[in-house]
Amino acid sequence: MSVIFKGKKPSRRAFMKGALATSAGALSTGAALAAGEKVITEVQPWNSELGDGVDVMPYGKPSEFEEHVKRRTVEWLTADPVSSINFTPLHELDGIITPNGLAFERHHGGTAHIDPKEHRLMINGLVDRQLVFTMEDLMRFPRENHVYFLECAANSGMEWRGAQLNGCQFTHGMIHNVMYTGVKLRTLLEEAGVKPSGKWLLAEGADASGMTRSIPMEKALDDCLVAFKMNGEALRPEQGYPVRLVVPGWEGNMWVKWLRRLEVGDQPWHHREETSKYTDLLENGKARRFTWEMDAKSVITNPSPQAPLTHKKGPTVITGLAWSGRGTIPRVDVTIDGGITWHQARISGPSLDKSMHRFYFEFDWDGKPLLLQSRAHDSTGYVQPTKDQLRKHRGVNSIYHNNGIQTWAIDEEGKAENVEIS
Repeated sequence: MSVIFKGKKPSRRAFMKGALATSAGALSTGAALAAGEKVITEVQPWNSELGDGVDVMPYGKPSEFEEHVKRRTVEWLTADPVSSINFTPLHELDGIITPNGLAFERHHGGTAHIDPKEHRLMINGLVDRQLVFTMEDLMRFPRENHVYFLECAANSGMEWRGAQLNGCQFTHGMIHNVMYTGVKLRTLLEEAGVKPSGKWLLAEGADASGMTRSIPMEKALDDCLVAFKMNGEALRPEQGYPVRLVVPGWEGNMWVKWLRRLEVGDQPWHHREETSKYTDLLENGKARRFTWEMDAKSVITNPSPQAPLTHKKGPTVITGLAWSGRGTIPRVDVTIDGGITWHQARISGPSLDKSMHRFYFEFDWDGKPLLLQSRAHDSTGYVQPTKDQLRKHRGVNSIYHNNGIQTWAIDEEGKAENVEIS
């Protein structure tokens, strides 16, 4: 199509207005388009004013318009903020990698701030050679990079007795997924020489809580890392700087931060964090212990209570995350009618061992209420259970290892709420 101008050649702004008016008349969304056309046809400040120079933010940060995307806590959940939790804003993220500044925190004695030059890692106990490493020593060993999720055993713990917290940040946000860089724990143990009687490992942190956990030697020699970087940069203080333990697929309490000592022994130590805490109290008063592995789990992150549908009926994208401490996630099912019918979701992005997987399901929303659920299948054949199935076997006394299917109710306005359905 050719355009002929008679007389004065119109300005670019006038041309755009004419084009938009023509388009608006041809589109059913013309009214919405016309209402916002000034942001296209009129020069905005960012079109005409110079921006910041390269040295204004030597360590970059998100846009000011994304300031609401942050970790959040629930004030009444714990007695003191020093021994407490905050939550990853899962509903604001996409892909599988958690930005370092949004990875949830769980502390038992607050964040330790340690000078790496003064930090030491000791290996003692049933070994041929008791060793002490500086951070410089650790950097000289061969290193590896792996993407793993870290999930607190108490993630979703408040939901055991019913729907409690209205937002996937709070129901499922005690998890992050990052690339860790570090030295294989096996390499350091081989340097020390584990004696044949050495069947267990005690990991100890340098923070004020004196965190310790017993780890079976089979796991220590398998895929554990002594990590000093996450997503390419040094660990953040709240994530264990300068060095932490990585125990892939197992509950987060075992990933000891500010790692200072590894003791080899012939039996588990039965310390506080594996007796009175981080055991699963059953209906009969007995407790499951050493329930280290995190079972397959998933959650729809958007739409969800903190991320309602803001459009009317029509094309709609559901997205969420799935993970398993036993392998990968080859399949995720999604239902929009509370489990009457299930649809296989589309998994997009890398499928890595003991890592989060991103899934999507696209459909045309008719504007009627929805009951959204997701159901993960892992590479061992395990299928994520309903909450009632979990309660049937384990009762409602526990706060740990709740991997039950989550339900969001969406009303005609797109508002989402945490509910349970039988």
